[in-house]
Amino acid sequence: MKIALFGGSFDPPHLGHNAIVFNALEYLDINKLVIMPTFISPFKQKFTANEQMRLKWCEAVWANIPKVEICDFEILKQRPVPSIESVDFLYQKYEISKFYLILGADHLKNLHQWHEFERLQNLVEFVIAKRDNIFIPKEFKTLDTKVDISSSFIRQTLQTTQVCEQIKEEVKLCYSKFKNT
Repeated sequence: MKIALFGGSFDPPHLGHNAIVFNALEYLDINKLVIMPTFISPFKQKFTANEQMRLKWCEAVWANIPKVEICDFEILKQRPVPSIESVDFLYQKYEISKFYLILGADHLKNLHQWHEFERLQNLVEFVIAKRDNIFIPKEFKTLDTKVDISSSFIRQTLQTTQVCEQIKEEVKLCYSKFKNT
């Protein structure tokens, strides 16, 4: 089985994430795209929407798309989970012949510092989603989403024009509560 893993905070899922999902399904030769929201990223101190809300949003946006699986593995751990653990989990769950790990270009500068990076790079092929005009070396596969938005911008401004349609109202309500506290 050929799979791709797309993990993230998805705080909230937005049109950039959506473009990555559809680009991966179109341009990667895969049988399954696993979308795995984090409990909390090893690189962040906190999240705004809780893990169950973010999981619910991911399910609302992507669960009904063929070849897509929403996986709660990291959320169930209730702690930051290094990517290598999620990769190991999926290797145990499926008989994998090819494994793509999808990352935003903003992660490239620290990729070599990821937990068990050398083992990780032997298990997966990194696929980099273009972002913020960040240079991507030629050895990486790329996904060009042509959408330049960040979840932090949405949280800070409450502008939901770039939020996936299925969850727009919930996202606006959720973040307006945080902004008013």
